[in-house]
Amino acid sequence: MSELLRVEGLHIAVEGKEILKGLDLTINTGETHVIMGSNGAGKSTLFNAIMGNPKYVVTAGKIFFEGNDITDAPVNERAKAGIFMAFQQPIAVQGISVENFIRNAKSTVSGQQQRIMPFRRKLHAQMDQLKMDKSYAERYVNDGFSGGERKKTEILQMCMLEPKLTMLDEIDSGLDVDAVRIVSETVSQYHNENNSILVITHHSEILQHLKPDFVHVLINGRIVKSGDASLIQTIEANGYESFRGQAE
Repeated sequence: MSELLRVEGLHIAVEGKEILKGLDLTINTGETHVIMGSNGAGKSTLFNAIMGNPKYVVTAGKIFFEGNDITDAPVNERAKAGIFMAFQQPIAVQGISVENFIRNAKSTVSGQQQRIMPFRRKLHAQMDQLKMDKSYAERYVNDGFSGGERKKTEILQMCMLEPKLTMLDEIDSGLDVDAVRIVSETVSQYHNENNSILVITHHSEILQHLKPDFVHVLINGRIVKSGDASLIQTIEANGYESFRGQAE
């Protein structure tokens, strides 16, 4: 097990407003981490900062990936390094099919051109696992997709791109019970000792399959409490207010 991601004293501002206020986080390969906290605490801000979204401005602190300083690296370099983010509200992309979108992304990330037929066979196998109709591969990305199918398409990208760090931003929101089970089982099967998972969620159902190694409570831009999976029970019993005093 080796260090994969290290966030040191990270301060992030969005449109001049400070959201993260000195956040520290370390993730080793093979680990699953969960970030929990009330709305507006800075969870999605952390994910976007790690991914390199230019809207999220680093005003202090550093981000390291596999020992390399990526604080100022653009999104495409972080993706090539092995960072992937599944969005809470995936957008539609007109003019390119799901298959071509993912195949082009895989070619870019891997640096190797993807042969059509082997790629398609693997794509269809992953779609079967996600209980996705194969016709979705031929449709424009997320065009007319339900919320559930959009989330499944995000997980399909993860399976095909094979990132070292996968960040799931409320991937379970808006999903019915069956879809949560399918998505979480697919992520669990993908996860191994060579990659890591970072999850934002408000619900415990998805965590029954992902089995987190660490749970972090994010309040007012800082991680104020970290622990093992038992911390989830404390949160469900007492809510986030019980941690708020630790964020001062």
